[in-house]
Amino acid sequence: MKAFLILENGRVFSGESIGAERETISEIVFNTSMTGYLEVMTDPSYAGQAVCMTYPLIGNYGICPEDAESDRPWISGFLVRELSRIPSNFRSRESIQAYLVRHGIPGMQGLDTRALTCLLREAGTMNGMITTNPAFDLEDALRRIHTYRVERAVERVTCSKPYTLPGSGYRVALLDLGAKRNIARSLEKLGCQVTVYPAFTKARTILDDEPDGILLSNGPGDPKECGPIIEQLKILYESEVPILAICLGHQLMALAMGGDTHRLKYGHRGGNHPVKNLETGRVSITSQNHGYVVDASRMDPSVAVPAFVNVNDGTNEGIRYVGKKILTVQFHPEACPGPQDSSYLFATFLEMMGGENHAEKSEY
Repeated sequence: MKAFLILENGRVFSGESIGAERETISEIVFNTSMTGYLEVMTDPSYAGQAVCMTYPLIGNYGICPEDAESDRPWISGFLVRELSRIPSNFRSRESIQAYLVRHGIPGMQGLDTRALTCLLREAGTMNGMITTNPAFDLEDALRRIHTYRVERAVERVTCSKPYTLPGSGYRVALLDLGAKRNIARSLEKLGCQVTVYPAFTKARTILDDEPDGILLSNGPGDPKECGPIIEQLKILYESEVPILAICLGHQLMALAMGGDTHRLKYGHRGGNHPVKNLETGRVSITSQNHGYVVDASRMDPSVAVPAFVNVNDGTNEGIRYVGKKILTVQFHPEACPGPQDSSYLFATFLEMMGGENHAEKSEY
């Protein structure tokens, strides 16, 4: 069956349907990772977005459930150049096509993903519609596409109630803004006991549980729409509890402390983004997924100083808070998918809580 991608600028791409035969409107973004498509599909940070994979062949190792970053996929649509319909992997349990159909997610193959990516890089991220209706009304479609907004994204993806994962070491409170599973896994590998809290949990509730450290997770949407969470982060900042923040958590902490954020033209999404540690000068290749960035120049230098910078475009990739055990980063030290160059930040977090890193010397 034919399928169509209609962009808000009126451009139409055609291809073959590989998912649910229904219509969806979302933001259209691209990801440059060569592997890790299941991790991309199940990353809550993609809520409200359809993802175009720039690598031309996707699906050759199928769907391996243990690699999922949450219990369900969060993407609104999936766009590929060529779909591998016969997975070759002993861990695979089903094909991408079966997975998309089972979860009601539209998808397309056969469209010119290179042309689409170049268009998004030139014009910026835009809204679009995926439809299998060959008689679509372009004028009506464009009207609906232009009115689409990603709203209440964090509320959609966060857990409904607190829960605790096994562990006997330092007690870490993980604020679930749309957390990927591997964040908790990374802490568990260091022996931490992780308690996951819903995104809108009051700061006093978390602090009353006396955690040794607090981790603010990644998540979807515009950080400026998270006003109630930002207010609670101001209280967490005033405590003496060490804090590590990732992606959306990094942005929200900056907003809580008087900083500003703005939307990138087409975002950073992929597993090959070079980030420089401004203290050591070392460059790590990182996994990233974000459409917004912190404007570090708006931060009071007596409160916060830049800690990391993106080598490609000079945007801020991390902040160290003066006189506090608080470090926030824009990239994903838990990887999945992506390189593990920056996984040492979890050991750094352990040291912030008073522990020692016996595995390798912290690089921060």
